[in-house]
Amino acid sequence: MSRAATLIAFLLAAGAPGLHAQRPVPYPVVPPAAYQAAVARGTRTADGAPGPNYWQQWTDYTLFASLDPTGNRIEGRAQMRYHNNAPGPLPVVFLHVLQNIHAAGAVRNEPQEVTGGVQLRRVAAGGQTLAEHALEAGPGYAVEGTIMAIRPPTPVPSGGTLTMEIDWSFVVPESGAGRMGRDRDDFYHVAYWYPQMAVFDDVVGWHVDAYRGGAEFYAGFGSYDLTVEAPDGWVIMATGALQNAREVLPDPIRVRLERAAHSDSVIHVLTPEDFGPGKATRRTDRGRLRWHYVADTVRDAAFAAMRASRWDAARTPVGDRDRDGRMDYARVDAFWRTSAPKWHNTWRYAQHAIDFLSRWTGLSYPWPHMSAIEGGGIIGGGMEFPMMTLIGDYNQRGDSALYYVTAHELAHMWVPMLVGTDEKRYAWMDEGTTTFNENQARMEFFPGLNHDLDDQNTYLGAARAGLEGTMMRWSDYHYPGPAYGVASYSKPASLLVALRGLLGEERFLGIYRTYLLRWRYKHPKPWDFFRTVNAVSGENLDWFWRTWYYETWTLDHAVASVTASNDATIIVVEDRGTAAMPAWVTISRADGTTLVREVPVATWLSGATRAEITIPAGSAVIRVEIDRDGAFPDVDRSNNVWTPAPRGDPEG
Repeated sequence: MSRAATLIAFLLAAGAPGLHAQRPVPYPVVPPAAYQAAVARGTRTADGAPGPNYWQQWTDYTLFASLDPTGNRIEGRAQMRYHNNAPGPLPVVFLHVLQNIHAAGAVRNEPQEVTGGVQLRRVAAGGQTLAEHALEAGPGYAVEGTIMAIRPPTPVPSGGTLTMEIDWSFVVPESGAGRMGRDRDDFYHVAYWYPQMAVFDDVVGWHVDAYRGGAEFYAGFGSYDLTVEAPDGWVIMATGALQNAREVLPDPIRVRLERAAHSDSVIHVLTPEDFGPGKATRRTDRGRLRWHYVADTVRDAAFAAMRASRWDAARTPVGDRDRDGRMDYARVDAFWRTSAPKWHNTWRYAQHAIDFLSRWTGLSYPWPHMSAIEGGGIIGGGMEFPMMTLIGDYNQRGDSALYYVTAHELAHMWVPMLVGTDEKRYAWMDEGTTTFNENQARMEFFPGLNHDLDDQNTYLGAARAGLEGTMMRWSDYHYPGPAYGVASYSKPASLLVALRGLLGEERFLGIYRTYLLRWRYKHPKPWDFFRTVNAVSGENLDWFWRTWYYETWTLDHAVASVTASNDATIIVVEDRGTAAMPAWVTISRADGTTLVREVPVATWLSGATRAEITIPAGSAVIRVEIDRDGAFPDVDRSNNVWTPAPRGDPEG
């Protein structure tokens, strides 16, 4: 059936008064053909769950980085074992070389420091050293911008493994895409630093969208064995568990770190008195130490190198993640310099956020540590990496703002670090969900305030001004101005609040947790989320997805009139916007009693713009309010409330 025929059929089925009605009628969500093909193949299902034939790729990384602070250089080596779990062979594989956003002539959405990008020293695959040339000429490699293609000597068979080895170097920028870099002479945060396998998935195939500095990342899961070499006195924190603490940490520091893993209160692992070789770290004859970290089932690896950062640590509960009937814990860290004094409580912020989010999502934080790292001079807000986050000093903002950004970045450990969404194309799936989760954590840490309202008001401001774009637009291609931020953060967070209001809190939370659990360590698409909610709720909410996620229609319910007679009170509710939602009407009488009535969404979907609610005669109606809890993003709440005009008012 054509799109036009589908629309006509939906309008007729909905009982719409005609094809020329002034209000748009949401037609069904039809996933793209590639997604439907995945459902047909059994890798995904019509109810939004992974299918019996679901597969995804996996990479085992062995990485080595040598940091030279005098030249601000990284020398890197990588061995990657890429496991092809796809049902067919792969003649070419693709990788990201993200530091090439700093190469001269790189295509960017934002200005960036030019450092020369990545200098490749050696590329080998399948046991053969490769030359750079057009891939039609046979085994070799080619680099275009931030994308690298490798043609191995033979295709990687289904079920087979390709081993690749790459040596490279690059200059660490001061602020790399606003998300990594170096500050003064005492801090590096090194991310996007190694050739990383691009995602090959069951819906799209190879994801080779270039990195332009705006939209973030889509990465596959794997294991990481990471060694970082740095001068004595530089403390390294990285994705993973430290394997050689006795070799790199002096006994007093190591003992404090071990104590922190069992302490609910802060342990000051490093203080200014501990800075320097032989104190913060061991001293070696060659003046350099190697720090060894190992991580499993993560989508990336980053590290920080610090020689003047305090280290606060404690444990936090994460639930019974191994199901042995006992509480499990993770260590939280806060690394901060004396130039960022507001950070003295950040260990506590991280402790609460990881605890709360483990409870709220129903998924225990799975990794051994979560490290919040201050990087003033590199970043203003924050950026997430597995087990780590880089956050600005927040000297010019309040303590509450530092909690907010900490909770937000830590919430990213669930999406996209556990639930591996595609940030490159659909930033709302991770940023919107994370903003929503952050706001729930804020409400527990700072009770008494509705922390969802700020994002709702941000979205509504853009909607009223006509400055938003549709959420389903790919993230790198939003209109200039606030469109990217609204579509990625505030609007999707507000829509989860609206969905919770629509379904009820208990029902919503069960569905939400089902979605997160289904797609833990997997890669959901938007339609998996939509279909999970539809299936688990037992309702077809395509009207909701079409209205809010695909369009920029706006909601405006109004109490048009309240008319009392001896027999009844008649309340007229109007739908003056373009986004259909149920209208929940709270009616207060003079005797203190309250009635709640609903104008179901089906009323508006049928094409009506007015609905009457009849209240039996009784105590006088003194207030009528639509959506008293403010769950739905209404662009004009001034017409949501009716109260009687004062006596003597000719309008009364």
